[in-house]
Amino acid sequence: MDERQRSRSQELFQDKPVWNAIFAMAVPSCISILVMVCYNMADMFFVGQLGDTAQVAAVSVAGPVFSLITAVSTMIGMGGCSVIAQTAGQGKLREAKIYSSMCFYTAVFLGLLCTVVVLTGADSILKALGANEEILPFAGSYMRILAAGAVAMLLSVVLSSLIRADGAVREGLIGNLAGTAVNIVLDPIFILVLDMGIAGAAIATLIGNVVSSSFYLWYILKKAEYLSIRPFFGNYRLKEFFHILAVGMPNGISSLLAGAASAFSNQLLSAYGTDAIAAMAAAGKTTMVISMLQMGICMGVQPMMAYNYGAGNKERLQEILKKLAILTLLIGSAAMLGCFFGRGAIIGMFLKNAQAAAMGERLVIFLLIASPVIGWYYIGTNFLQASGNAAAATVVLLTRQGIILIPCLYLMNTLMGFTGIAAAHTAADILSVIISLAVCRMKNIAGNPHVKEIPRGY
Repeated sequence: MDERQRSRSQELFQDKPVWNAIFAMAVPSCISILVMVCYNMADMFFVGQLGDTAQVAAVSVAGPVFSLITAVSTMIGMGGCSVIAQTAGQGKLREAKIYSSMCFYTAVFLGLLCTVVVLTGADSILKALGANEEILPFAGSYMRILAAGAVAMLLSVVLSSLIRADGAVREGLIGNLAGTAVNIVLDPIFILVLDMGIAGAAIATLIGNVVSSSFYLWYILKKAEYLSIRPFFGNYRLKEFFHILAVGMPNGISSLLAGAASAFSNQLLSAYGTDAIAAMAAAGKTTMVISMLQMGICMGVQPMMAYNYGAGNKERLQEILKKLAILTLLIGSAAMLGCFFGRGAIIGMFLKNAQAAAMGERLVIFLLIASPVIGWYYIGTNFLQASGNAAAATVVLLTRQGIILIPCLYLMNTLMGFTGIAAAHTAADILSVIISLAVCRMKNIAGNPHVKEIPRGY
């Protein structure tokens, strides 16, 4: 790769003023995340136009299955991104390419495995996730079609993460935009014009994943500095593979436990009827925008954290963390206010049934409470990951989604009814922010003599 391309990455990660570098990486990442949110919301939005709450609920019930696939792809992609960026920061370019190749072929294999498993056990899986007889046919159709494209789904997530380690923020955005545009254009055609219903939504999503993953492959083959899909099979080592998984495990576990919590939540909501499941799905999509925006900021900047950690640049790392804390607080607060005052219109985008919409508006109020500070949770986990403290990050994520959230769902549902299910998510978020900050304060950064502690300003 020529020196001009190499200097582009180094200038962004190491030399550019911190605010400029944060915005250069965070803005495209946030746009990409919001595009991804639109991607995910498009199915529910256009299915919602059918006026059938059973089909809206079906999208939600099938969701945990794809949270599992997302968990796997996120673990590989985010782990690979951090390891590749660290390795590149140390000047080990060949090792970085070997890591990226390993991530690619692992994603292909696991995608094929997911396809086989999901297709053979679709109905049993959906019944376990809370699908009743009204929802099951719709959820089954939706899930089978998406499962057929699991390879493209995994590659879309994995490769979009990997190219950020190459400094290709713009290309990551283009890939997301292309896939989302295809999905949004095809959704109304398949769902409404061709009257395919929820099956049309799944087909549109599958085609969108193929488009985005194809673009990322083109970038890696033609332009990448640190990345390769060349089969370095003789150079793969289990130790290195497990290192990638260990670094990416916090993100993977987060997605996995989010799916488990969603499944448990749907089981509890099923006692209140199909409208309640659809209402929680719509409310969750509303507040997901804020959470994903905060996560996008931190994920976008994570390669810069990892690069400076690998290079031993403690002062720049301190400044990055402090400015991220300010930025996420301001954005989270503004987004919370916007969603609160616009909740009626937003919920109405997904639900045409008045009773279900009213339930959704009640739930979204509880879900919004933790929005201003949830970004600090993502700063903590992404920083721990970027610095190689995957075990600490994993503990924080386990605490949020498993140890706190699932028991809270049961307890608060018992105490407050169906609104308690939304309140449980808020309680878990606030407690997780506190735990994340505490772990970052206490945890010394091992393995780099130049970065010894978390900056006090964070």
